[in-house]
Amino acid sequence: MGATIAVLNDLTARPYAHRGLHGADVPENSLAAARAAMAQGVGMECDVRLSRDGVVHVFHDAGLGRMTQRRGRLHALDAAKIATLRLKGSAERVPRLTELLALAGGAMPLLIEIKSSRDPHIRAQLCAAVAQDLEGHAGLVAVMSFDPLVVRWFARHRPHLPRGLVVSRGKGWRLLAWWRELWAILRARPQFIACDVGDLPGAAALPARLRLPLFCWTVRTPAEHDRAARSRAQVIFEEQG
Repeated sequence: MGATIAVLNDLTARPYAHRGLHGADVPENSLAAARAAMAQGVGMECDVRLSRDGVVHVFHDAGLGRMTQRRGRLHALDAAKIATLRLKGSAERVPRLTELLALAGGAMPLLIEIKSSRDPHIRAQLCAAVAQDLEGHAGLVAVMSFDPLVVRWFARHRPHLPRGLVVSRGKGWRLLAWWRELWAILRARPQFIACDVGDLPGAAALPARLRLPLFCWTVRTPAEHDRAARSRAQVIFEEQG
C-alpha cells in the first residue's frame, strides 16, 4: 500500500524551506540551513546525489564548482574525499543524507529531491541507497524527482514512502499537451506533484482533477505566495536577502 491520506495531509501541513533556510553565512543544503529551518518550525526541501562509493550526499549540483573550492563532479569522489570539502563561505561540510535524517528526527519533515542520472545503473543505485538510508527513519519524509523513472522505482520498491513528481513547463512541459502530462503522471505513479510557481494557476488543474496534493517552488515574493494560495498549493519557499 502507498502512503495514506493522513500521511499526505501531514506532509502538506506546513511550508518547506528550499534547500533549507540559507543565505549570507549559511550555505544551501547544509546542516546549518537545516537547523535554521527547524528553529523556524518549517520543513526542509533538499537535493541528494551519490558519491563514487555509493554514499548519498545532500548536494544540488552535479558539479562542485559553485558550492565548493574544488572543480569536478561530486559523483567522481568517494565519501572520504567529499568529507574534506567545505561549502563556500563557511566551515560547513557537504552532509550525508544520514546526517540530515539524524538531525531532523521526528521534528522536521523533509522533501528529498533525487537528482537523477542518464545512466540507469547510477539511477537505480541512488534510489536504492536513498531507500536504505530511509529505513527506520521515524520522521515525516517524502521523495520526489523530475525523473518519472525515479518516482516509479519508489512506487514499485518502496510503495509505503510518499513520492512526488516534480514538473516545470519551463523545462519542456510547456510544449506538452495535457494528455502527455497525464501519461507522464500515470507512468510515474506519484502521490503528489511539485510544480514551478511560475506555472500556476495552469499547472494546478491536472493535479486537482487527479486529487493529488500540490506543492510549488520556488516561492520568493508575496505575489507568489498569493498565487500558491489561490491554487491551494503548499509552498517550497526561499527567503530574500
